[in-house]
Amino acid sequence: MRNFRNLAVWQKSHSLVLALYALTARFPEAEYFGLAAQVRRAAICVPTKIAEGCSKESDTDFAKLLNIALGSVCEVEYTIILARDLKYISEADYQAMDAQINEVKRLLSGLITQMR
Repeated sequence: MRNFRNLAVWQKSHSLVLALYALTARFPEAEYFGLAAQVRRAAICVPTKIAEGCSKESDTDFAKLLNIALGSVCEVEYTIILARDLKYISEADYQAMDAQINEVKRLLSGLITQMR
């Protein structure tokens, strides 16, 4: 069994979740059960699926869970675009989050390729 805490992609995705929680705390109150909840759920899925995948014995099963995580990080990517366009976050906040999101996507894609 792999230790998910040792994976750079898990560490980066965990940092992304923490940053998104701080960012979405500033969303309008009306979005607490809307966009804020949606982006948080999608973000949490990323390190969760990586951790779950580490428990799998086969690389194929691990890769399937990594693909789910990749889909979730793409969902986060869109919700952050939407938050920017709705003016819930600044362009600077968007750029910072986008950089973190793209780093997680790059690391996930590399690990998926390695598992295949």
